[in-house]
Amino acid sequence: MTGRLAGKTAIVTGSSSGIGEGIARRFAAEGASVVTNSRSMERAEATAESIRDSGNTAVAAEADVSEKAEVEALVDAAVSEFGSLDVMVNNAGISHIDPVLEMPEEEWRRVIDVNLTGPFFGSQVAGERMAEQGDGGQIINISSIFGSIGVQGRAPYNASKGGLNNLTRNLAVELAEYDVGVNALAPGFIKTALDEQTREEKEGEDEDVDRSDRPWPRYGYEDGDIRDRVPLDRFGSTEEMANCATFLAEGDHYMTGEVIHADGGWLAFGWGSKGR
Repeated sequence: MTGRLAGKTAIVTGSSSGIGEGIARRFAAEGASVVTNSRSMERAEATAESIRDSGNTAVAAEADVSEKAEVEALVDAAVSEFGSLDVMVNNAGISHIDPVLEMPEEEWRRVIDVNLTGPFFGSQVAGERMAEQGDGGQIINISSIFGSIGVQGRAPYNASKGGLNNLTRNLAVELAEYDVGVNALAPGFIKTALDEQTREEKEGEDEDVDRSDRPWPRYGYEDGDIRDRVPLDRFGSTEEMANCATFLAEGDHYMTGEVIHADGGWLAFGWGSKGR
């Protein structure tokens, strides 16, 4: 098998849909042996089967990343099947939207457990395996632009991603002695199922509609809101995020401890709106 990731074994958590699925497919197309993952074996297997149908290599593994024992079993499955672990993508994530004064405690804990504790377990267990192998490796944490900004209604998600950004830096410092690179990819608004969960009911507004008089705070958004805020004037794609992740997975970049924002210019745009 040839490709940019030929000979590597990669785990992609939460790879039954969205960005994770896109990364798993791209890694496999680039020659990696991929372990797909979901809390549902049926969903994980659907992605793996589709990859195999394309002539590439993948197996599925069920695991809840918020449970360390299940993460250990996930890494063991990769090593048992393919002999090593070279790339760990901590992608699994969830969200919950409520005003902070109404946020249920159980939802706060659930989001933090999956989005922050999950990547910690994934990095800890994968990092230990990579250190034992002695050949280095790459850990990629899928963060978000929301780790760098405040957005109403998303306190646990934003807190988890902000924590993940700094966890990435800390892991990079500690794992460098084992030649394990740790970086985070922080997407902006990408067309995924998670994106669909946080929209307004009304969609598809023309870009010239004036939205300035709508009631505040607003907890959802429409296409026009994103176009007004993003200099590139569009959503990103899972394919573009897979491109970024493949670059990080290759490892020949002298980068560790970085948070790479792939957001169409969202964070760079100081004005905040195109004024439509």
